[in-house]
Parts: sequence; structure tokens; C-alpha cells
Amino acid sequence: MLLLSRPSNTVAFNQLGIAFYLSLLCAPTIHAADANVSAKVNVSLQSHIVQPTELPPPAISDLKVPPGFAVTKVAENLGNTRVLAISPQGDLYVTRREQGDVLMLKKRGDTFAKPVRVASRSGMHGIAFRGDTVYMVTVKEVFTAPVLPDGNFGPLKMIIADLPDAGQHHDRTIAIGPDDMLYISVGSTCNECIETNIENATMLRSTLDGKKRVIFASGLRNTIGFDWSPQTGELWGMDHGIDWLGDDVTPEEVNKIEQGKRYGWPYFFGNNVENPRLIPSGKLEKSEWKKTSVPMTLGYTGHAAPMQMAFYNAGQFPAEYRNDAFVAMHGSWNRQTPSGYEIVRIHFEGGKAVAIAPFLTGFVSPKGQSGRPFGLAIDKQGNLLFSDDVNGAIYQVSYKGDGNTASGPPVLVPATSMKQQAAQGSGVPIASLRSETEIKGKQASSLKVSSTAFANGEKIPDMHSSYDQDASFELQWSKGPAATQSYAIIMEDPDAKPITPVVHWVAWNIGKNITSLREGLQKQDRLEDKADGMAGLMQGQATTGKIGYVGPRTPAGDSWHHYHVQVFALDTVLQIPPGANRDTVLKAMAGHVVAKGELVGRFQRPEKPARP
Repeated sequence: MLLLSRPSNTVAFNQLGIAFYLSLLCAPTIHAADANVSAKVNVSLQSHIVQPTELPPPAISDLKVPPGFAVTKVAENLGNTRVLAISPQGDLYVTRREQGDVLMLKKRGDTFAKPVRVASRSGMHGIAFRGDTVYMVTVKEVFTAPVLPDGNFGPLKMIIADLPDAGQHHDRTIAIGPDDMLYISVGSTCNECIETNIENATMLRSTLDGKKRVIFASGLRNTIGFDWSPQTGELWGMDHGIDWLGDDVTPEEVNKIEQGKRYGWPYFFGNNVENPRLIPSGKLEKSEWKKTSVPMTLGYTGHAAPMQMAFYNAGQFPAEYRNDAFVAMHGSWNRQTPSGYEIVRIHFEGGKAVAIAPFLTGFVSPKGQSGRPFGLAIDKQGNLLFSDDVNGAIYQVSYKGDGNTASGPPVLVPATSMKQQAAQGSGVPIASLRSETEIKGKQASSLKVSSTAFANGEKIPDMHSSYDQDASFELQWSKGPAATQSYAIIMEDPDAKPITPVVHWVAWNIGKNITSLREGLQKQDRLEDKADGMAGLMQGQATTGKIGYVGPRTPAGDSWHHYHVQVFALDTVLQIPPGANRDTVLKAMAGHVVAKGELVGRFQRPEKPARP
């Protein structure tokens, strides 16, 4: 039930613009007769819509920073100024989502030249540089272009054309990691829902040519701002909390983002607090899903709306600011007392985020808001630059005080952490040849594995590949020994490079009386299909980060790859969390394998694939 009413404080309403009380009942009690109905969830929530009145841009004296710092306006009247980036030459670039372009502001001593449009594509938003190449992202595409000697861009080349649909969150951002890989933040399509495209609400990791990408981390509702710690090389970001759960719920989250991890959304938030509304698919209990959810490292005021983020890896600011991060807070609309409209500082100690607090304020007052920070970057002189996308302005924060400043030039961000994460599970034998799958007991026992789709050693039909329908094939196997309590499946490609082997399917807790699976299985953590006897079948992460079957995708130019579909009979039912990867499953299987067998199919990229 949704209740709307004008706040009793008429003055606040006039000052802050549109305001409503909303009461959202997860188990509605609209009629008196319904009051005593039995409900699994029955939660009353109060939330607000408050859009502060728009005021003229602030006077510089209204913007407050710590002692010794000074703020100047370096550009204005630029339109919808969003993401900022500094090129290797030191020039400033800003994207404008509403205008669909990129502006260059060349550095001229302590000032910037007039803006010049250097690229134009609908929905242009994220931007990052690597040497003399620029990367730009729209809602669904990633483009590259050469950076010419005068700072202009050459012809744009599209390297990715199939990012997920955007829906509610279409502000894609992009960055080049210390491992020379491309990271793309893809927000959710909604406030809270079960996504149909598993790449939504994720951080993607791609090769620089865009040809190979994986889901690096998931459960991230909308992590627009992210960057790498200069100390550790680890990836940190700030995620937007869910709306409509209350003024102080949910917090904006500071997360250390690691490969294969889940960060709660849409089922949990903050310190793994349960979202009362949604239930995972396949009758998976929330208590089980929670085991995989990584709680936030730090939280900040709800609805403050974190945008671009950058670590301070320069020498101008006082030494205590080195290796801290700054985040632009766009400002709330879903909170009675507005939050955000500021720049915050995340303090790190020993590479870990330990505190978060306002650094620059003054854009919001009881009279309304005079600007909304969005973009943020650190230039080569150590100045902090940020954009205001309402007034089309760019500001510069410099340190003019007498304190001890950080010494030395920016350090090279170490790549070790990101490379180690990417290499996890690589350079090992396929599952059936590993010690974890040695058959229990003295007498070896084998399973006969087959499929109606292809014979052993033969070609896997295109429809089962990622170039086509990406549907799992029908699979069957002979019954295991009497000790069998469940079956597990692991499908791997040992011919893949540079990750060897690539995992295409991980499934476990297949019932002991099941000896076949139909084609086209659902891609989710848990299957609940009693008609086929598959209730309780669990599926984990493939190398791509996706859950469930991922079809062959042999790269163009490669010869035939071989795909080993390995079936294991186990004398136990595995007690591991949903979404587990191959290595977690193998660790749990160790000492419990009573029989195994495999079916090998081969595949080569079709001449005319149905999907690129």
C-alpha cells in the first residue's frame, strides 16, 4: 500500500521543493478483514521524496574545505558535466551525458583553455586513458580512439557492442586497471529485482580489445565510482544503496571489490542486513545466499549518491591525505533531510578503509541546493578537480597551507593483486586428473557418460555454444555405486589460453537417483524442478563469472578446442554455499568420489556465428 501526504512542516516543503511521505507495506493490510492474515513478511516502511529547490551556483566563499585548502572555479557553463579524466599529457576531459559528447580543456599553466568537442556518441559517459589511446563507454557500447598530438581524438572504433540494457541505471563508467585490463561498471536495471541478464549489477573485466570479458564481481547495485589503492593495488568502490527502505536505510557502501565475490544486492545490504521483499529463485533460502554475500567495509549516509571516485596518489596535499580516496556525492532525493551534495574523503590505513567523512561542503542548505558534484579526478599537479553537472561547472581544490605535504611523485599502482585474482584456478589439470577426485577405496569405478547431442570426440552442435543459443545439452550417465549419495558435474576446456583450463559448468548435489539432465537448464544458483527430479541441484560460477552452463566459445582463428564434461559420483551431499566456483566444489569433493567418467566434445568458432 502506498500512502502520499504533504508534510506538516509547510516551511520546509516550500524551501525543499517536492516532498511526500510514503508508506510501503510489503504485506499490504488495506482492509480491516486482512489485518490478521498470516504473512511470511509484514514490514511497514516510511520514506520520502525531497527534491531541494535549485539555487544559483554557490559563491566560492560558500564552499567549505579544511584549513589550508582553497577552491577555485576553472570552468563554467559547460552543460551536463559528468565524468572527468586527465590524459597522460595533463589535459582535462569531461563527458556530457545529456549532450552525448566529450569535451577537452587543454591545460594552460594554471588554467584551462576553452572547451573543444573531441568525440560525440549518444549516451557517452565513462572515459579512461591508456597511453595514446582513449576508452569511452555509452550504455551498450565501448569505443576506443587514438589521442592525437593536439589532444583531439581520431576516428572512434567500437570494440564492445553488447553491454546489458540499462533501465534505471545507465551511467556506465570505465577504467584501466593496473593489470592492463578494462573494468566496466554495469548498474542494475532497477531499484531491487532479480535481473534477467546476469551482467547487470556487476563489475566486468575485459581485455583491452574487448574480445574477452568476464564478470569480475556481482551484487553491486550501481558502483559508478571505483579506483585502485596505490598501496595495495586492490580495487575499491562505492555502491549505491537501495531506495524506498527509509531515510537512513540503506547506507551507501564502501567495498573492496574482489574477483568472484558477491556484494549483497538485491537480497542484502550494508552489513548483510536482509532486504525484506525479494526471495532468491529456485527456492534458495536467504540464509544460504547470505553465506556468499560480502558485507560492506564502511557505510555512509543513505541516499547521498556516490559518483566518481579517485585515490590521492600525488604530492601536493598534506602527507596524511596520500593513499586516501575522494568521492563526489551527487545528493539525495529519497530522504527527508538531504544528504550528499559534497565531496567526501575515505581514510585508509594499511590499505584498508577505516573512516569516511565530508571534505568539501556548501552545495546544500535549508534554502535548497546550489550544485550537484559528479565527476572527480586528480591532475598532474596534485589538484583535486570535480564537476557540478547541474550548473556545468568544474572546480579545483588546491592546498595552500604550511603543513607537511606528501613527498615524491605518484607511485605506480602495483598490479600483483589483480593479476593474482585473475590467475586463480589457472595452470592446473582438469578436475578428473586432480588429487581431489581420486576415487575413494581400492577398486576404481567408472561412469559411462553420453549425450544425444553429440558422441564422444565429436562436434558439439552450435546451438549449445555461446555463439548461438548457449543452451546446455542433454546429458546422461550410468548409475553410480551403492554408496552414491549425489552427483557433481564439471565441464572444462584445457585448450584455452591464457587461463587454462576454462571452466564452463559447475553443478553439484544432483540427486542420487538422477542419471540424466534435460537440455536447456535454467541458469541460476538452485534448480527447483520436481517434475524432472532435479529439486536442489546447485550450480556455481564458470570462469566467466556466470552461473550455470556457459557454452563453448572457441576464439576466432583457434583450432578445435576439447570440452571435457566430467561427472562424479559422491558418497555425500556437499555442504557448500551457492555460487561456489570449481575449486571450492573440488575441495568439498575430496575423499568422497566413488566413481567418475567423462564425455569429450570438440568445438570451433562457426564461420557465421548467430551471435558475435
